[in-house]
Amino acid sequence: MRPIGEKILALWFSKIIGQKKSFGGMFQLFSQYRIQMCQFHQVRIVKRYLTQKPESEASIALLNIVKQLCHTDKEQFISLFEQWINKWYAFLKERRIEPRTGKTRYVHSRLRSAYLSFKRNMPYLWTWSDNMEIGIPNTNNGLEGKFSDLKSKLRNHNGFSMQHRMIFIDEYFKDFFSHHIKQILGRFYHSF
Repeated sequence: MRPIGEKILALWFSKIIGQKKSFGGMFQLFSQYRIQMCQFHQVRIVKRYLTQKPESEASIALLNIVKQLCHTDKEQFISLFEQWINKWYAFLKERRIEPRTGKTRYVHSRLRSAYLSFKRNMPYLWTWSDNMEIGIPNTNNGLEGKFSDLKSKLRNHNGFSMQHRMIFIDEYFKDFFSHHIKQILGRFYHSF
């Protein structure tokens, strides 16, 4: 049953992984599980740093690579990313001295942040392709849809007390996961 638990955990984890404060602690807490970061959210993180229309050649090149994340395989994407690093590494390291403080800071800090975000998250962007037998999706669209459905149902019952809301949510996910597990087990048994 571990693969099903990993799939559920991956869906839950992909929802909260974007929160910087919980980032490192979550990886340590769930280190025994395979974790998939939502590729769509990684693209959004990088776009937030680079903007939609970056000006520098390095930023434009990185954005073009990032846009391919959800549409390419692991080896091709990593190869493109490594080529970009080799070409622009010195550019990322450029520093300047702040006149007021005398301290140095990176010239291209937003591009550097986008690059470091990718570098840090790269091992978690391809869990789905490395472990196809688990069936982890590469994005958390399914989870987002479930939460939207749950919110809609709770809005229809806005008179619930907090206790009844908790029971409703508990039963909602019990029903969802029992149905989901039956589907997975059905596919498993039919494969024999």
